[in-house]
Amino acid sequence: MADPFPFYRRLQEGGPVRRVITVGGLEAWLVTRYGDAREALTDPRLTNDLRGATDPRLLEQLPSAERTSAMRSMIRLDGPDHTRLRRLVSKAFTARRVAELEPRVQEITDRLLDAIIPAGRADLIEDFALPLPVTVISELLGVPLRDRDRFQAWTNVLLASRPDRTARAATERAWRQMWSYLEGLLAAKRADPADDLLGALITARDQDERLDEGELVAMAFLLLVAGYVTTVNLIGNGIAALLTHPGQLKLLRDDPRLLPDAVEEFLRYDGPVNPGVLRVAEEDLEIGGVAVPRGATVIIATAVADRDPAEFPEADRLDVARPGNAHLAFGHGMHYCLGAPLARLEGRIAIGTVLRRLDDLALAVPYGELPRQIGGLRGLEHLPVTFTAA
Repeated sequence: MADPFPFYRRLQEGGPVRRVITVGGLEAWLVTRYGDAREALTDPRLTNDLRGATDPRLLEQLPSAERTSAMRSMIRLDGPDHTRLRRLVSKAFTARRVAELEPRVQEITDRLLDAIIPAGRADLIEDFALPLPVTVISELLGVPLRDRDRFQAWTNVLLASRPDRTARAATERAWRQMWSYLEGLLAAKRADPADDLLGALITARDQDERLDEGELVAMAFLLLVAGYVTTVNLIGNGIAALLTHPGQLKLLRDDPRLLPDAVEEFLRYDGPVNPGVLRVAEEDLEIGGVAVPRGATVIIATAVADRDPAEFPEADRLDVARPGNAHLAFGHGMHYCLGAPLARLEGRIAIGTVLRRLDDLALAVPYGELPRQIGGLRGLEHLPVTFTAA
């Protein structure tokens, strides 16, 4: 997990689409090359609805509560239903709306760094990269400050993705607790309307009947979890990449104008999802000249595709000034990440401010010893560093 990319490269060189068996025994077809992955992300024959999978283990890996409720989520719908739900929340993540959040994101960033600077050492995940996007998405949605530790704990359990029976029971419990919490939060907001995104979604449901109750809770769940988890990984992976590439660190310190390009490169080089996204084939089809049968689980390995040398020259080299970086870390097509502008803003401000305010920044342990997440995400559980105040 510290460096899976040599293994991914062997898969990529061995064939464009590989039949694989995942942890847990799930049979899937893995798409590893950039051109095939980009095309697959927009292929209407590959659906986000997992219920058509012929391998029952795909749904069995989900908590039983999620098997029904998650299918009401925008992330698991295609076509008109997806468009309808996406339209309801898209206004909160426009470039203009995100730009208006910049002063607040900077304020939160500085406050978090103010708290850790006197010690000269910190865990940049627990003390910084995690609380920053959690605070931002909570304020945007209207989640009370007192509840943030609870939903973080539930999310940690849900994303652990460990296959043993005890862990699955914990996952089931966390899912039900979080779903119940969101039902209660939405009921409270309905009784006492608030000027936040959840309040706006309630209004859309109650007045126009465009969201039923299940869709409303599923949307709240998706926005809350997806609104911070991958951004934590973007910030943590990006800082870790710089600390293991001192030449790139110096280049970025010397020219902060490169920060927007650097964020795109962090997303490409070591993105927040591993290895990619799931789809199910609705009919027999070919991907990269390989026959994929109807009902097959397809893993579009965006993390692998983003290291494809056919698309990215010197793909395994970190280059914070890389031009034309059309990575797939946010997806492509209809399901392109709605929160991408916000994630970019948070990544740019967080990493840029760390470089500006923390001198002599260095890992406190060897890179290979950094503890990592287990499951479908790629991120660090902890990032211990030392530094001096700038």
